[in-house]
Amino acid sequence: MHDPGSPWKARQRGHAAPPSARSDRREPQAQADVQPGLQRERRDAELRLHGLNAVRAVFARRPQAIRKLYLAEARIPQLQPLLKWCVANRVGYRVVDEADLQKLAASAHHEGVVAEVLREAPQSLNAWLRDLPAGPHCALWLDGVGNPHNLGAILRSAAHFGVAAILLPKHSTLALSGAAARVAEGGAEAVPFVRLGRDDNSIAQLHGAGFALAATVVRGGSDLFKADLPQRMVYVLGAEGEGMSPELAAACDRRLSIPGSGAVESLNVASACAVLLAAWRSKR
Repeated sequence: MHDPGSPWKARQRGHAAPPSARSDRREPQAQADVQPGLQRERRDAELRLHGLNAVRAVFARRPQAIRKLYLAEARIPQLQPLLKWCVANRVGYRVVDEADLQKLAASAHHEGVVAEVLREAPQSLNAWLRDLPAGPHCALWLDGVGNPHNLGAILRSAAHFGVAAILLPKHSTLALSGAAARVAEGGAEAVPFVRLGRDDNSIAQLHGAGFALAATVVRGGSDLFKADLPQRMVYVLGAEGEGMSPELAAACDRRLSIPGSGAVESLNVASACAVLLAAWRSKR
């Protein structure tokens, strides 16, 4: 029997998607005997995105990652290319109510579309450095940043300023979420994640590739706007509350601070990131 409270219910509408882009496929009911381990594996491998620009960015760069699509009727005209691609590639989609979209996205900020997509696994540092083109590059080392909205804002700034990668410490649990991808406004598809090894080994590899590391600190660092910023730079950003680990800060080549009025202690990590990237870009 169909569960009337389920977000997967079919809707009876007077206006359906045009025949050229309509999908009548129905998702198979979940099997009760699926092993919990396999269910967790699937959840880890997939990501539920929401937000128009976030979904469009995945479709533009890696459409084969899209597994399911849910949308409001009002979004049908704007998403015609994606809907036609879904039909051609046998990817199920469904027009659903506002309340269902909120359940699916776990947010009121879904912007009329939700997609289930395969996650993109982080690259290794070796692979990233091997394929990195010659010339100036800036990367961000996120040491403990955990707030999804901050991550999304960082990704948006990183995409805007052409950051080469987001570097994740070996044991970091930070991962892209639907909320972060929406805030990033498509930036999550523009900047790769790179998984680091041990801090000392990673720093040595980055040095070998010509990168200098800058610890970003609230006070006691060189004035960002007066500093000589190298062609290849890694900004190391600490957690929202605790900052970066003292050991990692000590291992960096320099310490940088953003001067201000003193009316507040510091900038939010995402705001600070945008200022840091703008300063580096202005020197190029």
